[in-house]
Amino acid sequence: MHPRRVAFLFLLAGSIGALSGIASGLFLELLRIATETRENHPWLIFLLPVAGAAIAWVYQGYGQSAAGGNNLILDQIHAPQGAGVPLRMFPLILASTVATHLFGGSAGREGTAVQMGGSIAGEIGRRLKLSQPDIRLALMCGISGGFSSVFGTPLAGTVFGMEMLAIGGFRYDALLPCLIAALIGNEAVHLLGVAHTDYHVATVIPALEPSVVLKVAVAAVAFGLASAVFSEMTAEIEHISKRYLRNPVVRTASGGVIVVFITLALGTQMYNGLSLPMLRDAFTGDVPTWAFLIKLVLTAITLGFGFKGGEVTPLFVIGACLGATLAGPLGMSPELLAALGFVAVFAAAANTPIACVLMGAELFGGNGIIYIGIAVFIAYTISGHRGIYHAQRIVSPKFAQSRPDGSDNVTLRDLRRRQ
Repeated sequence: MHPRRVAFLFLLAGSIGALSGIASGLFLELLRIATETRENHPWLIFLLPVAGAAIAWVYQGYGQSAAGGNNLILDQIHAPQGAGVPLRMFPLILASTVATHLFGGSAGREGTAVQMGGSIAGEIGRRLKLSQPDIRLALMCGISGGFSSVFGTPLAGTVFGMEMLAIGGFRYDALLPCLIAALIGNEAVHLLGVAHTDYHVATVIPALEPSVVLKVAVAAVAFGLASAVFSEMTAEIEHISKRYLRNPVVRTASGGVIVVFITLALGTQMYNGLSLPMLRDAFTGDVPTWAFLIKLVLTAITLGFGFKGGEVTPLFVIGACLGATLAGPLGMSPELLAALGFVAVFAAAANTPIACVLMGAELFGGNGIIYIGIAVFIAYTISGHRGIYHAQRIVSPKFAQSRPDGSDNVTLRDLRRRQ
């Protein structure tokens, strides 16, 4: 590769990573303030329907293509066309996600970080008048920079930016640029003084024995099924709500009303927002038996009705709580199974197994990586051709002779339309 090309790629990836990291630092700080404010003022939950109506109204009037979110970024990577990923996606997703958390919606943060990174990359691509291949590369760097900086996992972020595009497909030409973006994005957050959530598995990792492998495999099947249920439920709620509530303002406000009623019925707000305290409790096994299911349903309703935010942190919570619930029946450490569920449910829903194995090692240490791999790979396979990113293409099917239509271009969105 020509030295000028190398220098260009380094500057491009580094700039996108730095800006994505700064954006994530701002976002994480605003999210912290929003969460603390809601916890100190529980009555804010009653304004969730109003916030939902406002979010939908803004997106209806000003969002335009930005409403496509993560799927718009994937579509643009696969086939750049039109105006691309608009810069307006940045402030819209930032403000709407913070509002969702401030008033008690159950959502995450990955989607916001990825969309901010994608919008930054798209704007840089337009200003520099990059070629289509370089626009694709820039958008992948935006994904890696955003993911890495919001979770503090540069290796996972590097691979995630390439792996989330397609099931069974990798873009190795983006490996070094995505790594640069992920590393610089993560460092930018640290330089801003914003701390990532710290996880650590202190339990002794059991020896690799058939009985332990079997128990992990059983849990992994449950993780894969939970992921499939989440993906299907969220998509089905979105489909039904759009069918019967065609006005997006009314639709999202109605979702807010439902979330408020469920919260009041539960008598607690532990399932609202990110639910990070419950996530920490899962590692000690101190969570209600059905906590994973309640969080799953509440998140599916929040996102399915049109509120903004990511799916990943709720998937972490769902997986960790499910792991804690399974620990007793399987006779295993709740800390270990919570860690495995944390990464496996997300891996199956995002269809990013390699990135999630790396994430598990980065977050929990490499001692248990063999069990992380077993849990992730089984859950990924069990979940089938489902996922939270409907624009993902199926390049290599999960099962032999299972290509949906013989094409390399079919997406998860296409599969749902045929059902």
